[in-house]
Amino acid sequence: MLEDAYLQLEEDVLTRGHQKGDRTGTGTLSLFGYQMRFDLSQGFPLLTTKKVPFGLIKSELLWFLKGDTNIRFLLEHHNHIWDEWAFEKWVTSDEYTGPDMTDFGHRHLTDAVFNEQYQTQKQLFCDQILADDHFSAKYGDLGLVYGSQWRAWKTSRGETIDQLGNVIETIKNNPDSRRMIVSAWNPEDVPTMALPPCHTLFQFYVNDGKLSCQLYQRSADIFLGVPFNIASYALLTSLIAKECGLMPGEFVHTLGDAHIYSNHIEQVKTQLQRTPHAAPTLWLNPDKESIFDYDMTDIKIQNYDAYPAIKAPVAV
Repeated sequence: MLEDAYLQLEEDVLTRGHQKGDRTGTGTLSLFGYQMRFDLSQGFPLLTTKKVPFGLIKSELLWFLKGDTNIRFLLEHHNHIWDEWAFEKWVTSDEYTGPDMTDFGHRHLTDAVFNEQYQTQKQLFCDQILADDHFSAKYGDLGLVYGSQWRAWKTSRGETIDQLGNVIETIKNNPDSRRMIVSAWNPEDVPTMALPPCHTLFQFYVNDGKLSCQLYQRSADIFLGVPFNIASYALLTSLIAKECGLMPGEFVHTLGDAHIYSNHIEQVKTQLQRTPHAAPTLWLNPDKESIFDYDMTDIKIQNYDAYPAIKAPVAV
């Protein structure tokens, strides 16, 4: 099955992982340096051993492709993946007058009263992002995150580089190039980013009429994050392949620190007891030519038969 590589990753980290501390204080089992390969001709690698919300994946990727860094687009599509970082900027500002939310990263996980206040304040924040242009511009923007680095990398001369646009042109005109690389890791910008990029660099490779992509991911939350990353880059590869008149080849996923959080271990064990179903297929609107012209309705998953989702806390 297409997702066997992912399930093997979970098994390997469970059985051979090293106990390591981490930024969140949660604790992990971790392996360093791991690679998975997914043959995209065999289907689309959206996990079936637990349901993965594809709508969140495609709205986030479209957000990246637009070069957008404001969460308003995500909220318009009911995507709350990036709320926390924008919300933190709001509740730590001089303009915020609500209950103290400065310990939101940890205390709300165990304090029921605080959690209720936190959810109320975050909903009010999201509503205001959607309703108020000025507030959205000031507090909804996350700065130099993925969309900015992919589409408008800032140079020391004050210019910008559309890395992704340039790579697509290279795929079309010089497919044997070994320089078809997009980097999200800009050392100068890392200290001011809402979250330093976890998926840091990706490279394309053309052979036999197929487009393959390799991603290097410095930090990989195996249970919650990696399923999203696999599907997102498989989708990106498929979109670019279509525009360039190629077939999707392989998605190669190379991980730096590949970890299972200590409060995800039981969920991983539950998932490993499930037998994968056949992989779904990806439908892309044949009338769209440029990857920058797609809307949510232009991308669909078909024949997706998955087990129920498995809930797990997010380490923040």
